[in-house]
Amino acid sequence: MAKSNSQKSLVIVESPAKAKTINHYLGSDYEVKASMGHIRDLPAKGLNIDIENDFAPTYDIMPGKKAVVSQLKAAAKKCEKLYLATDLDREGEAIAWHLAQILGVPEDRTYRVIFNAITKTAIQEAFAEPGRVNLDKVMAQQARRVLDRIVGYEISPLLWKKVTRGLSAGRVQSVAVKIIVEREKEIREFKAEEYWLIPAVFTTDLDGNYHQPWLDFITPKTPDGKGPTVEEQGKWLAKHHAFEAELFKIGDAKFKASNQAEAQKVFQELEHAQFKITDIETKESVSRASPPFITSTLQQAAANRLGFTAKRTMAVAQQLYEGINLGSMGSLGLITYMRTDSTYVSGEALGEVRNYIQSHFGPKYLPEKPNFYADKKSAQQAHEAIHPTDVDLTPQEIRQHLSEEQFKLYDLIWRRFVACQMEPARWDVTTLSITTQTSVGLATYRASGRVLVFDGFNKVWPVSSTEQQLPPTQVGQPLAAVDIKSEQHFTKPPARYTEASLVKTLEREGIGRPSTYAPIISTIQDRGYVEQKDRKFYATDLGEVVTNKLSEYFPRIMDIAFTRQMEEQLDQIEDQHLDWVRVLKDFYGPFKVNLETALKQMAEATASEYTCPKCSRQLVYKFGKNERFLGCSGYPECKFTCPCDKEGKMVQDEISEHKCPKCSRQLVYKIGKSGRFLSCSAYPECKFASPCDKEGKMVQDEVSDHKCPNCGKPMVRKSSRFGAFLGCSDYPTCKTTLRLDKEGNPLPPKPKPESTGVRCYKCKEGELVIRKSKRGPFLGCNRFPRCRTIVNAKGLDRLKELQARGEWPPKTPEQTKAILDEFKSTKPVAAKK
Repeated sequence: MAKSNSQKSLVIVESPAKAKTINHYLGSDYEVKASMGHIRDLPAKGLNIDIENDFAPTYDIMPGKKAVVSQLKAAAKKCEKLYLATDLDREGEAIAWHLAQILGVPEDRTYRVIFNAITKTAIQEAFAEPGRVNLDKVMAQQARRVLDRIVGYEISPLLWKKVTRGLSAGRVQSVAVKIIVEREKEIREFKAEEYWLIPAVFTTDLDGNYHQPWLDFITPKTPDGKGPTVEEQGKWLAKHHAFEAELFKIGDAKFKASNQAEAQKVFQELEHAQFKITDIETKESVSRASPPFITSTLQQAAANRLGFTAKRTMAVAQQLYEGINLGSMGSLGLITYMRTDSTYVSGEALGEVRNYIQSHFGPKYLPEKPNFYADKKSAQQAHEAIHPTDVDLTPQEIRQHLSEEQFKLYDLIWRRFVACQMEPARWDVTTLSITTQTSVGLATYRASGRVLVFDGFNKVWPVSSTEQQLPPTQVGQPLAAVDIKSEQHFTKPPARYTEASLVKTLEREGIGRPSTYAPIISTIQDRGYVEQKDRKFYATDLGEVVTNKLSEYFPRIMDIAFTRQMEEQLDQIEDQHLDWVRVLKDFYGPFKVNLETALKQMAEATASEYTCPKCSRQLVYKFGKNERFLGCSGYPECKFTCPCDKEGKMVQDEISEHKCPKCSRQLVYKIGKSGRFLSCSAYPECKFASPCDKEGKMVQDEVSDHKCPNCGKPMVRKSSRFGAFLGCSDYPTCKTTLRLDKEGNPLPPKPKPESTGVRCYKCKEGELVIRKSKRGPFLGCNRFPRCRTIVNAKGLDRLKELQARGEWPPKTPEQTKAILDEFKSTKPVAAKK
């Protein structure tokens, strides 16, 4: 192609936000466009991998991307040079390679540019020395994609057949589920052991009588039963020259008591004893700052300090990386690339942060030399740690331009980076030995506390401490006992995983890589294998059943060490030119043998040992909202169901003291989505059900002053998992319900959808009607829930015009998308079920 003065160089990035920021730094000789992420992938249907032909993949343009590809092709035909500026990780390299393959610009005019931050300097440096697409990195990503497709496509149908329909498996996700399932089993099998402690509170004020005031202070006074916080207790103790201590030794042996009798024997000797300080040891403790953030530690800190999920953290970090409009400063990328496992920081960034510390905190906070942190072996040294692109842009200075989430995460990243280059914090740690002579031997209490001598990095990165502050003391000083008590304790089971601890475990075990932690956690929840309650992960019955089956027949795939080894081999394809085809062949041979064995030998998870008490047919295991239950194999003729425990054993209904008001038979307790409720034992012949309170007592319906608008009978107050409502007392003959507001008053019925006359483009049978939601009006199909089409209401006039011309509904999905994109400025509101 001959060079023309009108020709521009084409730059392709993934997202419009990134394109906008980069366009800000490049001159008029460049045209910047977005690929909107991946543009080519393995088709969703079929394996699309030629296993016999070196695992050759078949790629197609992704659904909905044909219009984007057409635009990019048109721009590529006119460009002088093509610059592929996608992200610097494997995914970004793969996108760049796919773009190069599709657009067909000659190789000598196709360049790869990578940058760790979207700043003017980084962009100009990248474009000054462009490179070529890294095929080793591309093949590493392709091997990972092919490997995951083989595992998912081959095992998922097996699970459909042996467990239940709709299941899927993943090479990495299944191992993550196994980690949670194994923790669940540890907790279930845990046997608590009893032990006793004899803590004490001492004071140096021998004239004060603080026993009763202390007991009054720590006694809970609020309805939730919570006493004062550790910080509040520390202030009270300090005010009264008091401190807490723990019984450490009796004679030369460490104190241990496994029952009340053993503890009581010692307690009786200490209850009225005289105590004195026999030893004081003070030493300096140094606390060093943590390294700058990598992906995993950012996700952990954001979860612990901000309550962010891993997915939310990465989404907000992406915004900060791609660029924020800072008013007169224009659009600027605020942080470096957020998918990294390296703590490396460039010399330029180190110089900037050291200058900032020197000028804002003074020389005593600045180390003589920069602080450097060791990386793990698998870290990619070409990447940098996550840090601000300009440390002088403090969070408070640009807060007005950031959303609340963006500010919180940027503040976290900024503080961690500045702190990592500051002097350590120094503490004076004092340990007291307090003794008394008893008939069972010399009893020694130990108390410790620390005082901050120099705050160091804590100036920027505050670390909360529960350490108590000891009063001035000296050896031989007598002490008064404010309180001594004998306390029963039990050992606790292992803690359930949170997002932070799960990410930490995945990283430690080498499961996945920085870019995959958030998708792994989202996927295992979406599939119903685990669920979160109070920010802790619980394995569902479905997750346990699938894990047990896969562990039995695919031990290598479910083995953490093997998964770690596979991750290392995938890294070696990129770093050491390892043959990706050989890696897949070594994997597929044993995998195929396991698959064939599983198809023949794996017992179906649906079979049970029980027969139906109603019709004597076999009971089978079914899954409802991820939990197993027993159902009659004669369904729908026989609708008998029964809950089962984690081992699959039938849980018999607990009989209540209540009689059914409909048929006088006994009511039994059952578990539903909203918790425990009462149901007639004659179900399904009698379908009476009633809620019950925490004590199991039947909750009687409260008759209201309102009459049913349809039949005139009294309305009764009821409750569901969505809140309180009014229902007709003649239910089920009349099924009228009324919603209630916060004050308990009936809300007017929702207005009927308004007809538009515009046909639905999906089902071709329904009509789009105007519905209303909290966010405003939207268009939805009147055949909902059978057809769930939703369209932005702003396009109504345009759709009417097109339908009048015979151009609506369009004939192809591409035409439909092009029309709908015209008025897609705001996201349509999803119809509620």
